[in-house]
Amino acid sequence: MSGTAEELEAGNEAPLPEEGSSVKISPELEVPTEEDLLLAAAYVYDAQYNRNIPFETSPQAIRFYYLYNHWSMQIATYFFIFLDLSLALFEEPAVYPLPFLATSLVEVLCLCTFFGRLVQFAKVTSRTVFWKDTKNICILLAILLTLLDLIIYGTLRVFNIHSIRWSRFLRPLFLINFPESRQIRRAFRSIRNTLPEVLYVFLLLIFNVLMFSLMALKLFGDRNLKTVEGSSYFTNILDIMFDLYVLVTTANSPDVMMPAYNLDWRYSLFFITYIVINTYIFMSVFLAVVYNNYRKHLKNEIRKLAYMKRHKMIKAFNILKTQEGPEFVVKEAHWKQLVKMVAPDISNSHRELLLRISDEEQKGYVDKKCFLRLADLLNIQVITMKFKRHPLEIWMPHIYKSSGSLFIQKIVQHRFDTLIIIAALMATIANTAIKSAVEYNSQQILDIIFILRLLRLIRIVDSIQRFRVILTTLINIIPTMLTFGGLVLVVYYIFAIIGMELFKDKVQFFSESSTDTHALDCGNPALKDSTFARSRYCKNNFNDLASSFIVLMELTVVNQWHVIAGGFALVTHEATKLFFIAFHIVVVILIVNIFVAFILEAFFVEYSLEKSEIETTIEKKIQELGMGIQEEDVPDGQLIDNMETNENDLSGGEEMQKQSSKGLFFRIASKRYRTVDALLQRMFESEISPEDEGPSLDEILNLSPSDMYPKNPTFENSA
Repeated sequence: MSGTAEELEAGNEAPLPEEGSSVKISPELEVPTEEDLLLAAAYVYDAQYNRNIPFETSPQAIRFYYLYNHWSMQIATYFFIFLDLSLALFEEPAVYPLPFLATSLVEVLCLCTFFGRLVQFAKVTSRTVFWKDTKNICILLAILLTLLDLIIYGTLRVFNIHSIRWSRFLRPLFLINFPESRQIRRAFRSIRNTLPEVLYVFLLLIFNVLMFSLMALKLFGDRNLKTVEGSSYFTNILDIMFDLYVLVTTANSPDVMMPAYNLDWRYSLFFITYIVINTYIFMSVFLAVVYNNYRKHLKNEIRKLAYMKRHKMIKAFNILKTQEGPEFVVKEAHWKQLVKMVAPDISNSHRELLLRISDEEQKGYVDKKCFLRLADLLNIQVITMKFKRHPLEIWMPHIYKSSGSLFIQKIVQHRFDTLIIIAALMATIANTAIKSAVEYNSQQILDIIFILRLLRLIRIVDSIQRFRVILTTLINIIPTMLTFGGLVLVVYYIFAIIGMELFKDKVQFFSESSTDTHALDCGNPALKDSTFARSRYCKNNFNDLASSFIVLMELTVVNQWHVIAGGFALVTHEATKLFFIAFHIVVVILIVNIFVAFILEAFFVEYSLEKSEIETTIEKKIQELGMGIQEEDVPDGQLIDNMETNENDLSGGEEMQKQSSKGLFFRIASKRYRTVDALLQRMFESEISPEDEGPSLDEILNLSPSDMYPKNPTFENSA
């Protein structure tokens, strides 16, 4: 299979079954074999969730592929990944110390699990594809290096020789490189693809900072000015560059300007000019460059995903197709079998609804154009609803519909109020259970109950249509935010591990009652009379993983980050400021800006655009069947998700009317998309003609942002 390992990640898949292979294409009127259905279902399932794993097509490999993708396997993989990451909480320097033997055994168990998962992947792919994939190489190297580090560290520990666990910063590689983490890898690719353009702007910014630093040295270096701490003001070029770089973030404004401003107000013009040029112009250019490049590369990746999904659906169609007159189609019975295998949890009524959409004229088969939409149909979350009459409404309708009864129903049926009442009840029970506890008293528990009741004010926001639309949009893009949550976790973890090795025990926190002679100096004489110590920043340290994450979060906010950097430079070396500058560049300038670009694109798609063609088709069919309902018309507590019982069936017009009379209705959920990819693909897939089978596999893998493609109004108009 051609293409580099990175291209395989962007979009690669198994080849079509070749003539003479064990999986055959069923001829006309021949019932597909179980292997046919399994292979077709695997393609559709991969298309639905945009998985691009190049699996083998032999019957044994297909069954193993299903096992590989089973939810239990994925949960187990994530469990051991996060268990491996959490070991830093128990290793020196630890939040909760455990013996080295215990943590090392757990880590070896995690490594064995990762190796087993890798062996599983090797079983479903060809040997050539496996060794071409750089993700697999990275995982193998990380496992080997971690084992080597454990052996070296354990051996030196036996002889009481101090060393460091240098392999701990490799642990996030397992989170990044397993196939389940494709969203995080996409975010890293966005950063990598954006770097060249950002680098030019950053170099220009550094050059500008250097020029202003030289001017500041000339203006203020010989005037014997002092800072608030009593140190010399703008006499060292490196210190000046650091202070002016911090000024770009506004963290030390106006403090850095005050000595010069106190001398002569006209010197303030120097700092004002600097802030306007660098903070407001260069930082805006950073955002513009990052946003533009991110959109360009994201758009290219979405095009690849859309075409790869089309290829998978075409392969599934070719496996199940039979000839009906001049065209090839998929028989209704085969289509139903396929959907049952791909989405076994949806109800019969939901499945029949999708069939009515795919076979509008009820010919007994699904043509190619409609079949290719199956993955999209399955990605739209349709909610099945039943309206059940209350027994009192049947037996005593006048009492049930009285004003008093309606008032009581309104009180007890609201889902949000129910949650609050349950939470308040649990708090009351907790109050009774812990009356004897020293930390809490009845008044504190009562305060918690009152706070929970205040949450009812959210109903005010929910009652305003425009607010509700915005909130719904924000909820729908939460999965896209979680992608960058994983990205930030990886970066934080790496910097935290490095920070603990550099700064552990350099800063200590003492309680106010401590009598230690260096309690006010954070346990280090080098911090005496420093801004760090006077600000009581002693708890901002790298003495364990939890404290490290808190410090990194403070650095992300950037307020007073120069004080934190200066404090750790005092207890180590001035060069350690580069650690904090690097963190600011990677997280604040790069990741935060890409995160903003990501959220903007997702928000534009979800908030500004009309419904997709697939959604419109589903809603149209629901209305044609007389089984539609508007979201605001749905009474609380009467929704049933799309995991209905098998009794619900729409087959046949008469049966459909019976079900409708029983109160069976459908609507598209507010959270319409099951995957992040399904949301993002709206930005391009509508531009691909249903008859367009797309370029060849090699051409798809080699698509670049500069290639010509149809102009997408989704991007242009939403912006």
